[in-house]
Amino acid sequence: MAKNGEEKSKTDNSSGNKGGLRKPPIPKMKIIKMRKSSSWRGFLIYAVLGIIIFAFFALTANPTNKFNEVKPISTVISDIKDSKVKSIEIDGNKLNVTLHEGQTYSSRKEDNQSFFTALQAAQVDPSKVGIEVKDTTLSQAWITILTTFLPLGIIIIFFFLIFRQAREGASSVFSFGQSRAKQFSSDMPKVTFADVAGVDEAKQELQEVVDFLKHPEKYRAIGARTPKGVLLVGPAGTGKTLLARAVAGEAGVPFFSVAGSEFMEMLVGVGAARVRDLFGQAKKGAPAIIFIDEIESIGRMRGMGFSGGHDEREQTLNQILVEMDGFAPNDSVMVMAATNRPDLLDPALTRPGRFDRRVALDLPDIEGRKAIIKIHMKGKPFAKEVDIDRLASRTVGFSGADLANMLNEAAILAARDSRKEINNVDLEEAATKVKLGPQRRRMQSQDEKRLTAYHEGGHAIVAHFLPHVDPVHRISIVARGMTGGHTLVPPSIDRYTETKTRLVERIATLMGGRVAEELVSGEYTTGAASDLEIASGIAREMVTEFGMSDLGPTVFSPRAQYGLWPGLGAEQQQVSPDLASKIDKEVTKLIDAGYKNAKEVILKNRGKLDRVAEALIERETLERDDFEKIVGKPTSNGEIKFRGTAAKIGIKIKPSRTAQA
Repeated sequence: MAKNGEEKSKTDNSSGNKGGLRKPPIPKMKIIKMRKSSSWRGFLIYAVLGIIIFAFFALTANPTNKFNEVKPISTVISDIKDSKVKSIEIDGNKLNVTLHEGQTYSSRKEDNQSFFTALQAAQVDPSKVGIEVKDTTLSQAWITILTTFLPLGIIIIFFFLIFRQAREGASSVFSFGQSRAKQFSSDMPKVTFADVAGVDEAKQELQEVVDFLKHPEKYRAIGARTPKGVLLVGPAGTGKTLLARAVAGEAGVPFFSVAGSEFMEMLVGVGAARVRDLFGQAKKGAPAIIFIDEIESIGRMRGMGFSGGHDEREQTLNQILVEMDGFAPNDSVMVMAATNRPDLLDPALTRPGRFDRRVALDLPDIEGRKAIIKIHMKGKPFAKEVDIDRLASRTVGFSGADLANMLNEAAILAARDSRKEINNVDLEEAATKVKLGPQRRRMQSQDEKRLTAYHEGGHAIVAHFLPHVDPVHRISIVARGMTGGHTLVPPSIDRYTETKTRLVERIATLMGGRVAEELVSGEYTTGAASDLEIASGIAREMVTEFGMSDLGPTVFSPRAQYGLWPGLGAEQQQVSPDLASKIDKEVTKLIDAGYKNAKEVILKNRGKLDRVAEALIERETLERDDFEKIVGKPTSNGEIKFRGTAAKIGIKIKPSRTAQA
C-alpha cells in the first residue's frame, strides 16, 4: 500500500452531484480547544500589569544622577558662607549643590522645614547663591495615586482571572460528550485511489462503496441497500488508513475520522455520549462516512473488563452497536473501521448488519510491490542501473510502509553523500536498515570478531548446501540494531504456504551459527540466543498448530482463547500435563534433528567455512556473488518431486526458504 508523495490539493466539486445525489452543506464539527483570543487577552493583561509596576518603581525610586556624594546640611551652609556655592537645586527634601569649581554633591534638609528658614537661622544671605526650587507636585500626586489604587487594582484583576477560569472550567464539563472526530471537507488535500497500489482487490471492494454513495438510486432500483459497515483487516503497514483516506477523497461526501481511543475518558458515559454526538452530526450531513481507526481499543469482546459489563469501554461499544443497527434508521451513514487484531472484536460488532463487508489486506505480492515502488519513486532521481523488477524481488515480505520507508532512507543516504541520484547501493543499504536497523560500529577484540565471522559463516554454509533453501543474499559481521552480525536469506518468490521440509531446513539453518561456534572454539556463546528462540518457536508451531510431528494432525494450542482479564490469555494451554510433556519432547526432537543436520553440513564443508570466515574478517560484508565465488554455485535445483497424478502431469514447485538467520 502506498500513496503519492505529492498529494493533490484540487477537488472536482461537480463529481459529488452526479446521478442526482443531493449534497447538503457539511456541518461544522464542534471541536473543544483553547481560544487564541483568550490567550492573547491574558498576555495583554499581564503586559499592562508589568508596565504599571515598572512605572511605579521608576517613579518612587531615586534615580541616579551626577549628585552622588551626600554631605550634611551644615557643610552646605558653611560652603555658602565661604562663597564656594554657585547654585542649589531644591528637589523636595533633597538639595543638589553645585560649586564654583564644578564639583557637585547632594544633601538633605529636614522634613516640613524650609531651606530658607535654615539659612536665616544660620544668618546666611540667600542672595549669595542661585537657588532653584523644583516643582514635584505632579510626581507626588502620581505616587500617591499608584500607592493607593495599584494594590487594589491588582487584587481585583487577580480575582477576575480566577473566576473567569472557574467559569470556563464549569462550561467545559458539558463538552465532554461532544465528538472529537476530525471532519474532512472538499477543500482539504485529498488522497485518491490513484495514490494507492498493491491491494487491487481491496480497492475494488471500496470503489463499489464509493459508487453506492455517489449513485444510490442505481442500487435501490434493483433492491440493493448500502452496506452499513466496512471492516478493513490486515497487518500493520498494509495501508488500511490510507485506503480510508482514498475513500474520503473519492466519495465526495462528509467524512468523519476518529481513533477508537478518543471515545474514552475517565467519566462514565462520556464515550457513549460522544458516539451519539458523532452519529448525530453524520446524519445531519448524510450521506456520510464515519471512519474509526484502531477499533479494537473499544470493540473488544465484552465480558473481559474489570467491572463486569458496566465499564466505560463496554458502554461505548454498546452505543456503537445500537447506532449501527438499532431501531433508528441509519441507511445514509456508512461506518468504516480498521484493525490489525480482528480476533479481539466482539461477535456482535462484526456480524452482518453492522459490518457487512470485511476487506482483507495482506502484504503485497511482487506486482503490488512494483506498483508501490513506482508511486514512491515519483519526485526522486534514480540512477539508470536501478531495476524495479530486481528491487521488487529483493523485498519479499515488505509491507507498503516498509517500501515507502526504504525509498525515503535511500534518498537520505544519497543526499548525505551529496549525490544527485539514488543508486543500487543506497537501496540495498536502505532495505537492510529497514529490517535490521542502522549499522553500529563498535570496538571488538580479534577473538570476538573471528567468532562472529564463524557464526555468520555457519548460517551461510548450511543455508547454501541444503536443497530447499533460497540463495544467501548477504553475510555481514557489522552490528545492526541488537544483532552482532547478520546473514540475509530472503525468499526468492512470494510464498503463502510452507512445507515441513522447508521448515526443518530453516531450523537447521538457524542452528548453523551455534554449530560453527562449537566446532571452532569448543564453547557456546550468547550470540545464538535469538537463533535458538526463533528455531524453538518454529518447532513448537509445527507440533501444536501445523500437525507436523508424530503426535498427528491435531491442533494443541487453539488461538484467540481469552480469559476474564483483558490482555491476558493470548493462548491458553488446553492440554493435559502428559500431552504437554509429549509436545515438549517432539519440539526437542525437531531442534535436535536440525542441529544434527547443520553439523553434518558444516563438517563436510569445513574448509569452505574457514575461507568464508577469513573473507568476513578481512572485508566485513560479503554479497551473494562474493560468497558464491568461495563456496561455488548451488548444486540442487530445489524441486519437489510429486507422486502419483501430480508427477504424471508434470507439476513442479521450486521451493525456497523464508529463513533469515
